[in-house]
Amino acid sequence: MTSSPGTTTTAAYAATAPDAPLTKTTIERRALGPRDVLIEIEFAGICHSDIHTARNEWGGTKYPVVPGHEIVGVVAAVGPEVTRHVVGERVGVGCFVDSCGECDPCRTGFEQHCTQRVVATYNSIDRDGNVTQGGYSRHIVVTERFVVKIPDGLDPAAAAPLLCAGITLYSPLKRWKAGPGTKVAIIGMGGLGHVGVKIAAALGAEVTVLSHSLSKKEDGLRFGAAHYHATTDPQIFKDLRGSFDLILNTVSVNLDMDRYLSLLKLHGVLVELGLPENPLSLRAFSLGQNDRAIAGSNVGGIPDTQEMLDFCAAHGIGAEIELIDADGINEAYDRVVASAVRYRFVIDASTF
Repeated sequence: MTSSPGTTTTAAYAATAPDAPLTKTTIERRALGPRDVLIEIEFAGICHSDIHTARNEWGGTKYPVVPGHEIVGVVAAVGPEVTRHVVGERVGVGCFVDSCGECDPCRTGFEQHCTQRVVATYNSIDRDGNVTQGGYSRHIVVTERFVVKIPDGLDPAAAAPLLCAGITLYSPLKRWKAGPGTKVAIIGMGGLGHVGVKIAAALGAEVTVLSHSLSKKEDGLRFGAAHYHATTDPQIFKDLRGSFDLILNTVSVNLDMDRYLSLLKLHGVLVELGLPENPLSLRAFSLGQNDRAIAGSNVGGIPDTQEMLDFCAAHGIGAEIELIDADGINEAYDRVVASAVRYRFVIDASTF
């Protein structure tokens, strides 16, 4: 239904305080602009970033906040100047919903690094001055540049986490040329790591999982890993010294960076994807030896996101999910924090 002219009032789940559970509410979506797309949301993934924001663990949360940046739905209406999408098409929205479109990063497909400030899908100031609200809702309005196509070959529910987890792993794998003849290690086999194993294996790399235990070994090998090791065994760091071209760290705890850097080959790179609470600590010697490098990577731009989705469709890759109704969001949050999910929660938006 509509409220003020052209706007859409839609059901949603919002956090109203750091210690409050998410509760059902209604929010207003802006009227369609010339290049806007109205999406009826089918599925919304739960990312740990949603929890950090809802609970104000990173600071700066603007309440009430509707989280969710792993969004899959169907186009319900388009503005008169929209050319990329049509009504009835299945589409996705990831971590960002707008940028200046004019700076060098935007023009070269790295919108996430917009020099004028990229607009996040939720808890960000939109171009109209309002705070953005995310995908835990029935509808969303997004400028067409930030809407991607969901290929027919992807299960729409399993595709939702790819809009964050998938591109977060695909982007560094592409940048550092993972493929046949390369050895890639994935630290952690959670919501990010399990997708990284699938994508790296499909790219042709020899994949090793480095996890704190062997509890998910069977899954890791099934997803395409050639090797799986428990990092609680100190012998592993001796046996694997100088083994990898690329290491992707998906965990958000502070690790002994020197130990992990020692696993890199000559000119090897460790990419930090997790966001630990405390600063990273390492010895300069660990970088100088073998000319190793440590790097960061922030999700990915819209062209790479579409490329990732097409790649996943071609290779039958989706996230491993547990589909829940909206009234299970708060329990799901607690289970994510307790690492008690294999591997991502996805909300059925028809239950909002």
